Amino acid sequence: QVQLVESGGGLVQPGGSLRLSCAASGIFSSNYVMYWYRQAPGKERELVASISRGGSTNYADSVKGRFAISRDNAKKTGSLQMNSLKPEDTAVYYCNVKLGGAVDAWGQGTQVTVSS
Repeated sequence: QVQLVESGGGLVQPGGSLRLSCAASGIFSSNYVMYWYRQAPGKERELVASISRGGSTNYADSVKGRFAISRDNAKKTGSLQMNSLKPEDTAVYYCNVKLGGAVDAWGQGTQVTVSS
């Protein structure tokens, strides 16, 4: 069973930075795609960023140029570096890993609050 554990959320002032981390266990292949989603109160969950095994990345337009996703295939970890944070970035952030149709695992979520 694949398990994901996220860390790194918290309260930060507008313009500040946070780094979220995601550690995977129970997965024995690196051929997965890692995603970061977020869900703000009263809104649908939205895709923030993704990264393939080879390092190809995609970002939501709202975070391009501010967020950076990365991963370590050997350690089965990933991260989301968030810079120039805005109040509208406030949400619960979730790590997600998909491996074909065999794996679709989610972390428990970590709260990010951007407020002065």
